[in-house]
Amino acid sequence: MRILVVEDDPDLNRQLVAALGDAGYVVDKAMDGEEGHYLGETEPYDAVVLDLGLPVLDGVSVLEKWRRAGKKMPVLILTARDRWSDKVAGFDAGADDYVVKPFQMEEVLARMRALLRRSAGHATSELTCGPMVLDTKSARVTVNGTAIKLTSLEFRLLSYLMHHGGKVVSRTELVEHLYDQDFDRDSNTIEVFIGRLRKKLGVDVLHTIRGMGYCVSEPDNAK
Repeated sequence: MRILVVEDDPDLNRQLVAALGDAGYVVDKAMDGEEGHYLGETEPYDAVVLDLGLPVLDGVSVLEKWRRAGKKMPVLILTARDRWSDKVAGFDAGADDYVVKPFQMEEVLARMRALLRRSAGHATSELTCGPMVLDTKSARVTVNGTAIKLTSLEFRLLSYLMHHGGKVVSRTELVEHLYDQDFDRDSNTIEVFIGRLRKKLGVDVLHTIRGMGYCVSEPDNAK
């Protein structure tokens, strides 16, 4: 999953980027509203952490511009303001959730997991496909109750496919959402990790749709 953090406080921006990165997300950052708006307009993010009190262009204006342009990624707003009207303005502009500063980083991570689940149509932290279960909270994968040891990249790839369970996800989309901007998009890394995942999972739930991409689905639902 690829996340954008738009926060002008250098220390908080760094802390958010580090915490989200440690949680397994690919994270881009911006320090003002203008840069944040540009990145959100031009890059494919799964979610955004957006401060309201930004320089150059405030957070509410950034969010309004994204929504007018048809950008639908879930947005978690951050604000040091305690007036209820600021929160209402954020929601009216298109925000999905908010956190008031100062906050615990675990709360941001939990709200981010919830936003990503809901945007993909999942109600709980456990994503299932036949005998396979991926727990987004513990970052744990089991097959028939047995834990499967995955690398961070393998988990990120499987998690993205599980969040979009039953849908065919192209190689290009996977690269855009799982790797940094400077990743070599001509490499065969995705194919290598798909092969490794199949061997580790040992169940027929990860399918290659020739000429289209990959999907996670139960064997009878494979296309």
